[in-house]
Amino acid sequence: MEKIPVRQIRTTDPQALGLCSIRRLEDILQGKELLHALHRHTFFFVLAVSEGKGVHEIDFVPFDVLPGSVFFLRPGQVHRLQLAAGSRGYLMEFDQEFYASKNQPAAQRLRKASSKNYCLPEQDRFEKLKGILSQIFEENKTRYDGYHDVMKASLEIFCIEYGRQSVHPGIVTNNNGLYTQERFEELLALLEAHISQVKQASQYADLLNLSPYQLNAITKASVGKTVAQMIDEQIILEAKRYLLATPNQVKDIAWDLGYEDVSYFIRFFKKHTGHSPDAFRKNFR
Repeated sequence: MEKIPVRQIRTTDPQALGLCSIRRLEDILQGKELLHALHRHTFFFVLAVSEGKGVHEIDFVPFDVLPGSVFFLRPGQVHRLQLAAGSRGYLMEFDQEFYASKNQPAAQRLRKASSKNYCLPEQDRFEKLKGILSQIFEENKTRYDGYHDVMKASLEIFCIEYGRQSVHPGIVTNNNGLYTQERFEELLALLEAHISQVKQASQYADLLNLSPYQLNAITKASVGKTVAQMIDEQIILEAKRYLLATPNQVKDIAWDLGYEDVSYFIRFFKKHTGHSPDAFRKNFR
């Protein structure tokens, strides 16, 4: 069965432990418009635009690309990107192995940053983020002794600074505390990885060594939703990814998402979107 196109990192660094690529947008565009069709990555993706405009659609939510905007995507997310000629800024890609840290707080900061797909900070804040990316770019370009260490340290600083800029689009800002935030972000990662096989709230609670009551309390405190609601939303998101990014038949998509009863899947999808899968594909492609 045909899958959503998956892109890999391109790097020319033979010394790299893990993969990282950072380029200036003006070098990528070379005076032309950029158009990337729907696809997904096996890596983290950071886009910072200092000049220019366009549209960046992430998991079927469109965002206007404006001067001073920053985007941060996790592996597996589906997106398409259009940038006008003359746009300037940085595009950075890196995998988990490059960032890998035995420092648990650092790993948690990466989860926090990558859960926030879009940010439009104040100008001075954007300049700070752009400055960090500029340092990473120069280190990767000159490759002086210890440049990998400097790049990784700068990347951690970038994650800290980006995490300060905005909140997760759905999170209720009520000072939940570090523990609640960490467990919520762990749940997001589990949903992304296991939704095709795991669809019960109690199963996710078991994976997190929590009771269903505790996990529901965490999701309600974080986004005002139950675990069951989040599971349904993840199933619908994954279904939309397949419907709009592949030509696969509905019965094949249902099977790939763990549904043997295609009729049940169609009813489930229509209940949550107001459209049958075929109608959704026709209307939104």
